Amino acid sequence: MTPWGILLPESTLGEEFIAVLAAFVAMNTIIYVTLAIAKILPKIYLSDWTPGRHRRSETRGIHPDDPT
Repeated sequence: MTPWGILLPESTLGEEFIAVLAAFVAMNTIIYVTLAIAKILPKIYLSDWTPGRHRRSETRGIHPDDPT
């Protein structure tokens, strides 16, 4: 029975180049997963977390003294 795919000898899999390539692929996968999750989540603005910045101190309605 002939196996499907490319098979490498065990000595090739133990080489430093293959280990570096595997580490690169693993880091690349983690980066793309992180970017995909960040794209799904809603945007976070720093101004939403800082109190009072760019906020009006008075109402600008027709009736500014109205407590509603």
